[in-house]
Amino acid sequence: MSSVNRMTAVRLLLSLLLAFATPAAAREPAQCRTVKLSDIGWTDVTASTATLSVVLSALGYTPKVTVLSVPVTYAAMRNRDIDVFLGNWMPSMEADRHAFVADKSVDVLGPILTGAKYTLAVPDYLYDAGLRDFADIARFAGPLGNQIYGIEPGNDGDRLVLKMIADNRFGLGGFKLVESSEQGMLAEVERATKARDPVVFLGWNPHPMNLRFKMRYLSGGDAVFGPNFGGASVFKNTRAGYVAACPNVGRLVSNMELSIDETNALMSAILDRHQAPTTAAKAWLAAHPERSAQWLQGVTTADGKPAAAALAAAVTGATASTPFYLTKLPVGDWMTELVDAVKTQSWFFNGVSAVVTNLVGALTAALNAVPPLVLIGLSCALVWWLKRSVGLAVFVGAALLFIVNQGYWAATVETLALVGFATLISSLIGIPIGIAAGHRPGLGNALRPVLDLMQTLPTFVYLIPTLVLFGLGIVPGLISTIIFALPAPVRLTQLGIESVPPALVEAGEAFGATRRQLLWKVELPSAAPMIQAGITQCIMLSLSMVVIAALVGAGGLGVPVVRALNTVQVGMGFEAGFAIVLLAIILDRVSRPAKAAR
Repeated sequence: MSSVNRMTAVRLLLSLLLAFATPAAAREPAQCRTVKLSDIGWTDVTASTATLSVVLSALGYTPKVTVLSVPVTYAAMRNRDIDVFLGNWMPSMEADRHAFVADKSVDVLGPILTGAKYTLAVPDYLYDAGLRDFADIARFAGPLGNQIYGIEPGNDGDRLVLKMIADNRFGLGGFKLVESSEQGMLAEVERATKARDPVVFLGWNPHPMNLRFKMRYLSGGDAVFGPNFGGASVFKNTRAGYVAACPNVGRLVSNMELSIDETNALMSAILDRHQAPTTAAKAWLAAHPERSAQWLQGVTTADGKPAAAALAAAVTGATASTPFYLTKLPVGDWMTELVDAVKTQSWFFNGVSAVVTNLVGALTAALNAVPPLVLIGLSCALVWWLKRSVGLAVFVGAALLFIVNQGYWAATVETLALVGFATLISSLIGIPIGIAAGHRPGLGNALRPVLDLMQTLPTFVYLIPTLVLFGLGIVPGLISTIIFALPAPVRLTQLGIESVPPALVEAGEAFGATRRQLLWKVELPSAAPMIQAGITQCIMLSLSMVVIAALVGAGGLGVPVVRALNTVQVGMGFEAGFAIVLLAIILDRVSRPAKAAR
C-alpha cells in the first residue's frame, strides 16, 4: 500500500473514531436525561423554572417540574428527589437552607437574580397618610382591622411576620396574619386599593405588583427582613454533587441569570396576559436570543450537538399557531370576562362580605367568650340530653379536653363556627329545594346535572371567583363550602319525600288533610330520618372543606395542617389532624338520627 493510501486510511479511521468517540464523550449520562425541578408557586420562580424547562426540552432533556413548598423542596433535594431549585431567596430563606447546606446535602450555585427586595408594603395613599415604617403599623391597627396579609402558610416571609406578632415587636402583638397564597393576597390588595382601604401586605420585587399597584415599601424592618427593604439575591441550588454528575445541565444552570426587568416581563406575561408559563417562556426566549446565547456557552444538547440551533428551532416553532388551538373554544376567557363583569358590582359583594363576616365573627366571639372547660361541660350535658348516652358524653368531653391540651382550641372554635354556619345555610336552602324536587319529578331531573357539577367540580375552582369577588377571609371559604355541601340535603330530602309510603299519603287525604297538612303531618315526619341523614352528611362535607378554606384566609384547623405540610412538620400535622378527626366524630355522632347513633 502506498504511503498516500496509508495516510488516507489513517485519516478515515481517525474521522470515524472522532465521529463516534466525541459525541459519546459529550453526551450526558442517561440518569441526567430527566431533570427534576422544584417550583414553590411564586410567580418569579415559576417563570424562571418554566424558562429553564423550555431550554432543557429543546436540548433533548425531560424536565419534570413539581410544585412544593420551600422546606419540602430542601427535604426533597436531600433525598435526591429534586435536582434543581431556582428560587432560593436570601437572606429570608436562611433558616430554611442552613441545615441542608451545613450537612452538604445541597449545593449553592451563583445567583440567578440580584437586586431583589422582600418586605412589608402599603399602597401609596396609606404611605402618604403616615404609615411609612414598621413602627407606624400599630397606630393604624383600627383601620387595618389588626390584620397583615401574607402568602401561603409556612412561607419564610409569613414566619417572620408571625414571629414579630408573637414577640409583640413594633407593638404588633394584637395583630393577625391572614395567610393564603400569592394570588389570594394580591386579590385582596386589589380590592383594598380600589376602595382606598388601608392594607399592609408582603411585597417583593421583581413582581408585576410593583407596576400594577402604586405601592411603597416600609422602612424600619431591617432587623426582620434585612437591610435595604429586605434586599435580596435569588440563588440557584442543586442537590449535592449534581453539577459534577450532570456537567452539561450543571453548566446551563450555572450560566443562567435574569435581570429584574427580564423577570418582570416574564411574570407580567403570566399574570397580566394569562399565558401559560411555558408559553411565556418560549415567546421571551424567541425575542431574546442574545440572552439565551450567554446561557448556552459551553453547553450542548443531551446528544452532544450544538445547543443554540436546537433552542432556536424549538422556540421559533413554538410561536406558530396550529388548527387545534385556532379552533379551541375560549371558555376560560368567557369565564374571566363574566367574573370581571360581575366584579363591577362591588357594593353588593362588599355588603355580603361584611354581613357574613360579622355574623360568623359574632358566633366565634360568643363561643370564645365561654371558658373552654365550661363550654366542654355544657357540650357533654347537651350530648347526654340529646342521645342519653353516658359513653358518648364521656367521649365528647375527653376529645375536647385533648384538643385543649394540644393547643388547638381557638382554631377548633373557628372551625366549628364555620361548619355550623355553612350547615345552617345549606340546610335552609337545600331542604326546601329537596321537598320541591320530591313533589315535581321534572324539577328533580333538571337539578340532577347541576348537583353533579357542584359535587364533582374540583373545590379549588370555587375558590377562584369567590376570592376575586369577596376577597380573603371567611366569606370565600364559606361560600365554597356551601356550594360543595348543598347537594347532600337536596338529594336526601328529595329521596325522603319520594320514599313516603303512598298509603300514608292516601290516608291523610282520606281524612281531608290539605297539601300543607300532608307535608307537615305526614311527609316530613316520614322523611325525617333521611332529612337528618342529609344534614349529617352536609356537616361532614362542610368539615372536609376546612383545609381548602384555610387557603383563602378563613382560619380554623386547616391553617396548622397547611403550615405543617409546607414546613414538613410531622408532629404539627398529626396534632391538627387528630383534632379534625375528633371534631368530625363528635359532629357525626351527635347529628346522626337517634337509631343510627352509637
